[in-house]
Amino acid sequence: MAQRSSRIPGFYKLPIEERLKIVKEWANLSDEEVELLRRFGNLDPKIADAMIENVIGGMTYPFAIATNFRINGRDYLVPMVIEESSVVAAASNAAKMLRGGDGIIAKAGPQYMIGQIHLVKVDSPHYKAFKILEKKNEIIDHANQQDPVLVKLGGGARDVEVRVVETRRGPAIVVHLIVDVLDAMGANAVNTMAEAVAPILEKITGGEARLRIISNYAVYRLVRAWAKAPPEAVGGREVVEKIVDASALAEADPFRAVTHNKGIMNGIIAVALATAQDHRAIEAGIHAYASRTGTYKPLSIWDMDSEGNLVGTLEIPLQIGIVGGAVKVHPIARIALKILGVKKASELAEIMAAVGLAQNLAALRALVTEGIQRGHMKLHAKNLAIMAGATGELIDKVAEQMVREGRIRFDYAKELVEKYKKQTQ
Repeated sequence: MAQRSSRIPGFYKLPIEERLKIVKEWANLSDEEVELLRRFGNLDPKIADAMIENVIGGMTYPFAIATNFRINGRDYLVPMVIEESSVVAAASNAAKMLRGGDGIIAKAGPQYMIGQIHLVKVDSPHYKAFKILEKKNEIIDHANQQDPVLVKLGGGARDVEVRVVETRRGPAIVVHLIVDVLDAMGANAVNTMAEAVAPILEKITGGEARLRIISNYAVYRLVRAWAKAPPEAVGGREVVEKIVDASALAEADPFRAVTHNKGIMNGIIAVALATAQDHRAIEAGIHAYASRTGTYKPLSIWDMDSEGNLVGTLEIPLQIGIVGGAVKVHPIARIALKILGVKKASELAEIMAAVGLAQNLAALRALVTEGIQRGHMKLHAKNLAIMAGATGELIDKVAEQMVREGRIRFDYAKELVEKYKKQTQ
């Protein structure tokens, strides 16, 4: 039998159906499996094919609504897209605990992104760095000529920073172009500006511009969220103290901090997916920020104030947008923004930070009380029941029995489904 080759010239030029036919033969997909891939759901196949390359189908994730959120004195229904059981329920429950007064307070700073130009083969790099700063205004003016619409709306290049770094290939000059991107994520605008000013920097330094691209370490695009819950809202003073202990452990132990932050990201990324954000950039920037001291740290801190209230704070960089890119292309992302009712990227950032803080509280409370598995396993039991063939009311019936008996396994789910089906025949 001849060895198959994944080298398929012109694959990207083929219609979706032709690509799908090739993959069907390659993987010996059944007609039913092919039909599932053809179901693009709420995304037009033409839009999907335009968004990325080599499309053969669609994949649908649940689109849910987290309730009870009160952020900066305003109530929100928050769209979330995620596959993990109990996340939406946990966020809604924690939001209810934090509804007092104006609820969760969140404030986003300026929407500044960094465009980087890395210059190599520069002699006297420290001196040349000063020469770049001498031409700062000229560099900013040239950058802003690349996007007159952004400038007209009040954004554009704001500043230039210069560093000299030592690499294993010798010294390099790193130029940061600081750009106010307003309501966009900003990658396209910033990258265009970085590429445009690179020749000027080469002329000033006599070096070569190797890289001209946005940095996803968005340290100038911070958002902060904080909230307070009375002890009775979370289960009493003892629970408050246990949550504070859990927070302290995350501060001391990077292994715990990673999982602590994963709970925060459950909320943030679920909203990011619902609104078609670049969640890879968000995650890269946030986790880098968690490591800014040289040790990976928790993004949130929980404490108890003098009155015994649980108080929590969160600080993260968030590079998100409500204009351009997939946000405007994907119809469900547009619906998600409509449900939220946001008018500015900074407001969306505040919502995402608030959801992250609430999600974190829910996870910590579950950990120090009933354990994280109880809520997870209830929903996992339903998933197993469906996988075992249960439908309608039988799903809950099978799931409830598995939870009651503490036997949440696929083989037992299958056994129960068969048993109940025989009883109704």
